[in-house]
Amino acid sequence: MDIVKLIGLVAGFCTTVAFLPQVIKTWRSRSAKDISLGMFLFFVFGVLLWLIYGIMVSDLPIILANGLTLILAGSILYFKITFKS
Repeated sequence: MDIVKLIGLVAGFCTTVAFLPQVIKTWRSRSAKDISLGMFLFFVFGVLLWLIYGIMVSDLPIILANGLTLILAGSILYFKITFKS
């Protein structure tokens, strides 16, 4: 594995794992009232586009990072829409 791909994988890991504490906190508290719906809608859409781009150019770090980020950010978006308080 070359250094460029390794840097991409590590960067993707860091930025993806950064969402995990927010997902856990939102799930446990059953509250997403302080999370901006508009921001997360645009963010999830942007991550989806990055994932599509990564697939189109066959770039593993982009595919993995954005696939996992889409799941985590998508779950926060789901919580925002479903947790009413």
